[in-house]
Amino acid sequence: MLDNTSSPASALSIPELLDASRRLREQEPGLRARDLADRLGVSEAELVASRCGDGVTRLEGPWAALIEALPTLGHVMVLTRNDSCVHEKKGRFDHIEIGGVMGVVLDEAIDLRIFLKHWVFGFAVRENSRGRLLQSLQFFDADGRAVHKIYLTEHSHHDTWSGLVGRFAAAVQSPLLAIHAVDDPLPWKVEDDEVDVVGLRERWRRLRDPHDFFAMLKKHQVTRTQALRLAGREFARQVNNDAIRTLLESAAATGLPIMVFVGSPGVVQIHTGPVTNIKVMGPWLNVLDDDFNLHLREDHITESWVVRKPTPEGHVTSLELYDARGGQIVQLFGKRKPGIPELEAWRALAESLADREAGHA
Repeated sequence: MLDNTSSPASALSIPELLDASRRLREQEPGLRARDLADRLGVSEAELVASRCGDGVTRLEGPWAALIEALPTLGHVMVLTRNDSCVHEKKGRFDHIEIGGVMGVVLDEAIDLRIFLKHWVFGFAVRENSRGRLLQSLQFFDADGRAVHKIYLTEHSHHDTWSGLVGRFAAAVQSPLLAIHAVDDPLPWKVEDDEVDVVGLRERWRRLRDPHDFFAMLKKHQVTRTQALRLAGREFARQVNNDAIRTLLESAAATGLPIMVFVGSPGVVQIHTGPVTNIKVMGPWLNVLDDDFNLHLREDHITESWVVRKPTPEGHVTSLELYDARGGQIVQLFGKRKPGIPELEAWRALAESLADREAGHA
């Protein structure tokens, strides 16, 4: 039952928030939830929570058990986003492994890396959007940012939805959230002249798994873009910010299978396979395929890098995009499996981008 108490992070009472939200939706029916929340001065989680009891059910964990129950929904669409990029993928939850606060989903289509400490709030949501009923599970970090969403599709097992929601429904359906700031994942800040650049390059040279890259950053107390800048041309070359468009259009034209990684604090979501339908709409660069959509704000790209990381099978090459704060927007590789060298066609494409270094195209 809704009351008149304000949410801790909002100057609006719950009834005021609901009324303001309704009026803004009527004025701009195409406004997405994240943008709607920003316009109202609240987090997206607060906006969703305000509707508890009216199409929204507050959920409680354990989240690992909920994730392990997701195969019962069958075919779904999963969505992970950051401030600049949205990654949508259709498929099934399968091959789920969760240990402690980390987990993986390794289905051929739905491929996720999960960090459960950022799954703080959860909701089941029923809403009408442009004449369609949408049913979703939505999860948020402690600061109210969305970390992952799961939508039913026309091919989902709709008969299992109510049972799953009932199993994980919270005992208290409060519209209030106690949100708070989340720690910076890279809290250190070392000036360039304080970095052991020789040691950084030597540790990079000894990498055997791209997953060890973060440990290297932590060891040398450097940010991602700082490491790329200091590593030198052996490992990283900055390229023009239109490189992502060139890459996607080239991959679509040749059928080259690629891997596209987009992360929130709580999930890294991966597409593996070809891309075919590339469309530019205003500031958005889009992949609009049947089972994979990508929506990228090109105007948010501040730095683009072609990066090499050693493995026992030879180096792997990625295109990495960063925003003005140094946050990673999206990361792309050629399709590959552990123990198998990267595709020569992918390496040639990435190297062709590196040959057009930033400012010299």
